[in-house]
Amino acid sequence: MSCYESDMEACREAIRHGSLSFHAASKLLPASVRDPSLALYAFCRLADDAVDLQREKAAAVLRLEERLERIYSGQPENAAADRAFARVVEEFDMPRALPDALLEGLAWDAMGRRYETLSELFDYSARVASAVGAMMCVLMRVRDPNALARACDLGVAMQLTNISRDIGEDALEGRIYLPLEWLEEAGLSPDRFLANPKPTKAIRQMTRRLVMQANRLYMRSEAGVAALPISSRTGIYAARFIYAGIGDQVQRSGYDSISSRARTSKVQKLGWVSVSAMRACLTVVMPRSAVLYARSLPETEFLVQAAGHEDTSRSRSDAVFEALTQVAQREREQREVLNGLRGRLT
Repeated sequence: MSCYESDMEACREAIRHGSLSFHAASKLLPASVRDPSLALYAFCRLADDAVDLQREKAAAVLRLEERLERIYSGQPENAAADRAFARVVEEFDMPRALPDALLEGLAWDAMGRRYETLSELFDYSARVASAVGAMMCVLMRVRDPNALARACDLGVAMQLTNISRDIGEDALEGRIYLPLEWLEEAGLSPDRFLANPKPTKAIRQMTRRLVMQANRLYMRSEAGVAALPISSRTGIYAARFIYAGIGDQVQRSGYDSISSRARTSKVQKLGWVSVSAMRACLTVVMPRSAVLYARSLPETEFLVQAAGHEDTSRSRSDAVFEALTQVAQREREQREVLNGLRGRLT
């Protein structure tokens, strides 16, 4: 087995265990897109896990930034995901600003950032999800701004679905992504909710609002599928329907994502794949929707602009380092508090 084949097998294994929904959808992509997309998602999974599983969050994100720098300089670290993603960067002229945006979103997670408004939540979703959607367009050799805008819509929708599904799990880990102004309108304190998360009527209404926002963006995103290569349309439709199906499960639970976590079955996924194949066939004969030309979300416009230019040297490192500075400051403050407590106990 060659080094390339070995690296790709490692990437497949990472996705097989890390993202069942993407693993299912990726099988429908043509080989020319499937292998690069697996390398992309494997690096994204590595990045996410590297931050989630480390106590020193700032150091973890900074380490990822260093690894990304080595990838873009053509000297990746001796790791399968790094080598595979380096090949993707070189072959597809991947704009540096796109993976940088992802790292910025991970830095926001590391600092425990909360979001006051829905627009701020869109800002976060743009970085951790739409950036990946824009990179997928690059892998398909698509740089049309309208197609990129709709891909970014799909990314935000998927992230809103993830958030609506994981409200309970996130609360147990001390994280909250519901817009704080929604909580304030309902007379709820974020810290009080995290201390005792319950699927109250108010929380279920907020979950419903997230699912409805996601559904609106799923509908908008469909117009962009027709602008993608024909061979990729079924796979992208499948990703859209599989993730939207998770939102449907949240709805069936009465928007209670605290008592249980929404899941979809293999039978359901197969059904959505069939629907996706039919929808992809229709795009060949149906005229393009005018929605394709709708303006991009303000929160994702920077991604559309970055992906539309093939200048791979443009970076968002300043934004990443600013976020890292805030993470490091937060970690220093936490250490000072812990040291003070230890001092009083001794």
